[in-house]
Amino acid sequence: MHASDLSGANIAIVMMSAIGDAVHTLPVVNSLRAAAPGCRITWVIQPGPHALVAGHPAIDEFVLFDRKRGWRAYRDVRRATAGERFDLVIALQVYLKAGLVARILRSPRKLGFDRARARDANWLFTTERIPARGQRHVQDQYFEFLEHLGVPPLLEWRLGPTEEERARYADALPDDPRPMVAFVVGTSKPAKEWPAARYAALADRLASAGIRTVLVGGRSPREMAAAEEIRGTARHPPLDLLEWDLRKLVYLLDRVDVLVSPDTGPLHIGVALGTPTVSLMGYTNPRRVGPYRRFHDLMIDAYGDPGEDYPVSAEYRTGRMERITSDEVAAKVALALSRYPRGVSER
Repeated sequence: MHASDLSGANIAIVMMSAIGDAVHTLPVVNSLRAAAPGCRITWVIQPGPHALVAGHPAIDEFVLFDRKRGWRAYRDVRRATAGERFDLVIALQVYLKAGLVARILRSPRKLGFDRARARDANWLFTTERIPARGQRHVQDQYFEFLEHLGVPPLLEWRLGPTEEERARYADALPDDPRPMVAFVVGTSKPAKEWPAARYAALADRLASAGIRTVLVGGRSPREMAAAEEIRGTARHPPLDLLEWDLRKLVYLLDRVDVLVSPDTGPLHIGVALGTPTVSLMGYTNPRRVGPYRRFHDLMIDAYGDPGEDYPVSAEYRTGRMERITSDEVAAKVALALSRYPRGVSER
């Protein structure tokens, strides 16, 4: 198939969660838009990641799937797409809920993963599958859909911030000539997280070197608890900028000099923005979900044992994040500041 076959096509993307997956989806939609400017793209997505990508120039329409509504969420999708016929559905997500959404969408062509990689019997909801391959980085797996469609992949996110957002959030960070490092302290799973006490030690270590620190992310109970512990332990506590505003998070991550983060959505946002990112990997396999093609020299890999050539896999490894020391992270921050200096024009 050639990309020209998609000219004028009505395309639906099924990728509903989570924030990191939404970031990995953006190069797919940007590639489709570049290859077939006349196509129409609808993205079925959950409200959380939608707050990150709403208004993206490559998307014509978003259809919200709110899983908190239970079975009514599927009815919402059916109503939102009633009377609409898609030429192509691209099913990037392999869980049952995504398969049921793909089934709802009316299309003669529903493209999904090969049977081996389609969990929850997801292959039953598609009419066409990409060729079977082994596990790869999530971004590369998404690019396989483009390869199958004859669409040249573009590693382009176009995530922002916009000029309007720069003006709106300009007062979020006080003026300060010191380098600024952001900490992400919470994730969707406790086993992914780095101990709060080590963030506190890192904040003090960086402060002694003339570097200011800030906390970024949401306000989940674990994030709030970690922030409280850090503020109560550190002699030089980071500025607390935690809040539920993903577009403000984009602005902040674009402004900072370095990001320190475990495997969670803000890590992938930072990488997409080109912000030097020190990734703390221990629970999840960095060859599958680590920073994509950027800042591998800043990554701390506690997932593998010394000298281990582990394969790409979805296997989780518990108890590994505690292996990462504050001294190791401080050294990576220093490397980031020296190797990737950010001028005002880059922010």
